Amino acid sequence: MKILVIGAGNMGLTYAEGMSKSKLLKRRNIMVLDTSEEKLEALRKEAKFDTFKELADCVPQADIIFIAVKPYHAEGLMMKMEPLVNKGQIVISIMAGVTIKTIKVLTGLSKVVRAMPNLPAQIGKGLTSFVASEEVSRIELLTIESLLDTTGKSILVSDENFIDASTGISGSGPAYVFYFMQSMMEAALKMGFSKNVSKVLVSQTFTGAIELFNQNDLSPNSWMDKVASKGGTTRAALDSMDNNKVGELIKEAAFAAFERAIELGKEKSYV
Repeated sequence: MKILVIGAGNMGLTYAEGMSKSKLLKRRNIMVLDTSEEKLEALRKEAKFDTFKELADCVPQADIIFIAVKPYHAEGLMMKMEPLVNKGQIVISIMAGVTIKTIKVLTGLSKVVRAMPNLPAQIGKGLTSFVASEEVSRIELLTIESLLDTTGKSILVSDENFIDASTGISGSGPAYVFYFMQSMMEAALKMGFSKNVSKVLVSQTFTGAIELFNQNDLSPNSWMDKVASKGGTTRAALDSMDNNKVGELIKEAAFAAFERAIELGKEKSYV
C-alpha cells in the first residue's frame, strides 16, 4: 500500500509522520507532494519520505491520497488530479468545508473520506472525526481508521454534518482550552506569581483534572461537587462563573464555530 500526502504543512507532515509508524506501512511507502522547493529540500535532507513536486509523478502510484492543503486550493488541485487518478483510489481530505460531493465531482473518484483533525495530533494526542462515502468498504474503513489512529484517536461518524459539528467541539476545541488557560495565567500573574510559576500552576491543574476525568466515570458536574464545598473558595469561583453565564457563553462559542463550518461548506461548494 502506498500513500500520497498532498501538502507538506503542519497537518500534512503530522499525518505523514504518524502513518509512517503504522504497522501497515514503511516510511518509503509514503510519498509527500508540495509546491515549495524549500520544504521539499528539507524533507530530502531528512530522507524520510519520497518527495514530489508534480502530481503526474506520484498520483498514479498511490492507493490512498491524503489531501492536506488549504481549502482555497481545492478546486484547482482536484481538477489537475482528475485525469491522473484511477477508480480504485481512496481520497482522505482534511480540507475544512470541502464536501464529499465536491471531492467526488472534481476528482472523479467515488471512494472519499472527509476528516476533521485537531492540533494535538502533532504530539500523538489528536482526535480525528471522519466520515466516508458509501463506496468505501468495511475493510477499507478499518485500514483508514488504523492510519488516522497513528496521530491519537479517531471517531467514525454517521453523517457528514457531524464533521461540521466536531469542528465546533474537537477541531476548534483546543483553542477554547488555551483561552481558559490564558485567563487563568493572567489571574495568577496579577496575584503576584512569576510567569514560569503561573504556567506550572495552570498546566498541571489542567493535566491533573483531565487525568481524574479520564480515569473515572464521574461527570464534570460530579467532580465540581467534590471540589466545591458550601461557602468555600471553589464555590465562590463557580458561583461567579454561573452569575456571569460563562457556561452559556462557552456553548455559544462552540455553536459559533459549528455554524461557521457550515457557512464555509456553502462557500466552498463547487457543484
